[in-house]
Amino acid sequence: MIILKTQVAADWVDYNGHMNDAEYARVFSHACEALIDQIGLDEAGREHYGYTIYTLETHLCYRREAHQGQPLNIDLTLLDSDAKRLHVFFAMFDDEGNLLATSEQMLMGMKQASGRPSPFPEAVANHVAALPRAESDAWPELAGRTIGIRR
Repeated sequence: MIILKTQVAADWVDYNGHMNDAEYARVFSHACEALIDQIGLDEAGREHYGYTIYTLETHLCYRREAHQGQPLNIDLTLLDSDAKRLHVFFAMFDDEGNLLATSEQMLMGMKQASGRPSPFPEAVANHVAALPRAESDAWPELAGRTIGIRR
């Protein structure tokens, strides 16, 4: 499911002539915001429920360079969820379907007043249940990776 469409801004391009590594994180952050809005926690939803989402962990993988003006399509797959957490996988593609980067994230639902983890409000949980979910034996190839030097 495409959660965000954008393009590489001129000020995202670095001295190597392609999108700076930090800007990939920015795009995935915007995709995460789009997800949060979609599940009912936009500004009005956060105010209504007194509830928000925090990012606990992110794994970013760079696969191809992106260049100024290049369209970016961010796809979302829900890997797992429970009463208060989302394990999500974003994949960044160009208009030709080439994989540019991925971001795997663990998100936590939080009560704003206490700053403590809390189960999703019922309406939010219903939106989460409707997200496209990968079967546990059919995760995207780059999901669940660990970092290290292979020997």
